[in-house]
Amino acid sequence: MQQRTTRIGFAIVLALLVSACASQIDEGVVREAGSPGFLWGVWHGFVFPFAWIGSLFSPDIAVYAVPNNGGWYDFGFFIGITVLGGGSFFGSKKKSKG
Repeated sequence: MQQRTTRIGFAIVLALLVSACASQIDEGVVREAGSPGFLWGVWHGFVFPFAWIGSLFSPDIAVYAVPNNGGWYDFGFFIGITVLGGGSFFGSKKKSKG
């Protein structure tokens, strides 16, 4: 139990240190009416696996819209990847005994 608690604590500290370095350039956030927002973020998060594979072969395909409207786009992108993309579904499956 002690080892598991230590691992979880280490993972949290590491995540905080890495996230402290994250930032978005000001040119990437626009407040115009046509900039991608929450719903586009959800869509881009949902199609992320396909867009990522396509981006390996074509420089015209991007997995993240720049510019976007900031926090709401990011939140939608996160929702699209975790919920619609199957992130929470695959992690919640119980292993069968037998």
